[in-house]
Amino acid sequence: MEPITPVQVNYASRKPRILLAASGSVAAIKFSNLCQCFSEWAEVKAVATKASLPFIDAGSFPRNVNLYTDDDEWSVWKKVGDGVLHIELRRWADIMVIAPLSANTLGKIACGLCDNLLTCIVRAWDYKKPFFVAPAMNSFMWYNPFTERHLMTIDELGISLIPPVSKRLPSGDYVNGAMEEPSFIFSTVRLFVKSRSQSGGSGTIS
Repeated sequence: MEPITPVQVNYASRKPRILLAASGSVAAIKFSNLCQCFSEWAEVKAVATKASLPFIDAGSFPRNVNLYTDDDEWSVWKKVGDGVLHIELRRWADIMVIAPLSANTLGKIACGLCDNLLTCIVRAWDYKKPFFVAPAMNSFMWYNPFTERHLMTIDELGISLIPPVSKRLPSGDYVNGAMEEPSFIFSTVRLFVKSRSQSGGSGTIS
């Protein structure tokens, strides 16, 4: 694989453009909060899979963030030459963050599948741009051998992992596989951008 050449973005002239995405996990109940965190710092657009929608509270979703679903993919396309949503979002974004990343969507990405708006964006993504994922799944799924293989595959693509955390259940047991808190995910990405801006001078991200 050829070395990845950094993408140059001058954040002195505009805010970062962050594409946030949620896949099918109960942790998607935190997606509105995640979007709110980022929208106070960056330009934000959001994507939600069909399986994530039951967990997203539309009433608390930030009004300044456009939320796109599978139904929007071809809704504005009328003729050859018109824009295609997954390509337009891929072009617009400086950084992509999938939080939560479900076991199912992880498997799709690792295998190159693209059967919805989110995975089409991932398949078309420019991997010279930063890409973060924050998995959320049951402990048995997290420790499954397939998960390790899939994580290795996306790591080779240059996708950065924000690992899940341990969580205490009402029974008193601790399980691993819970998505990190939105504030931590936001801080991770913001610190990444800040460090690249300082090292690159004009806002280099890689």
